[in-house]
Amino acid sequence: MDGSAPLGPQARRLDRRSFLTGSAAGLGALGLGGLGLGALGGCATSDGLILAEAAKIYGPMPDEKFPIPAADISKIDPKYYRRTVRYDSKEAPGTIVVDPRNFYVYRIEGDGAATRYGANVGRDGFLWSGDAYVGRKSEWATWTPPKEMIRRQPEAAKYARGMPGGLDNPLGARTLHLYQNGAYTLYTIYASSDAESIGTGITSGCVGLLSQDMIHLYARTPVKTKVVVLPA
Repeated sequence: MDGSAPLGPQARRLDRRSFLTGSAAGLGALGLGGLGLGALGGCATSDGLILAEAAKIYGPMPDEKFPIPAADISKIDPKYYRRTVRYDSKEAPGTIVVDPRNFYVYRIEGDGAATRYGANVGRDGFLWSGDAYVGRKSEWATWTPPKEMIRRQPEAAKYARGMPGGLDNPLGARTLHLYQNGAYTLYTIYASSDAESIGTGITSGCVGLLSQDMIHLYARTPVKTKVVVLPA
């Protein structure tokens, strides 16, 4: 579902939200570090301190191939800021768990802890659940709209041979491509520059993290990592 991520700000004439929500129809159902523990709860941590820490986490990344601007944290509910949380799981450390019902992605750290990221997930009709694994990783990947998407949105045909990586590319700075039984599912966990999308169901089944969070997760996720998508 490589077309489910939003186009960048310079490609609005192609309707970023339209691309975001329309790319996986017809694919069929699949069988498929940050703030510390408690940092967002209780009276010990002030709102000002939370925002100051978030501003650091989601600040600009000028050393990237395509420099990434700071995320607009004013458009993100603080509960979706990256943080370390208590999370009991039988999964091995390193496993990625997607919780679409609550718009979270967890990386299991072990000893009852996990790194939690806010996410956007599939909209109604495109939600799926099951087990997969990271079969491939990409930095600044080329995006190619699926044929089903081009049929619905002819304006996407200009990218039929691929849209080069960059800030406007729907897949963003990093992509984890999900596989099952040796086959690419067309679903991904990708980098999003759209702060307002976090905590919403707007994609066609893919899962988006803010660019800063996706780069953080990507660096800690080797190929073959297990991915568990919980029921919505």
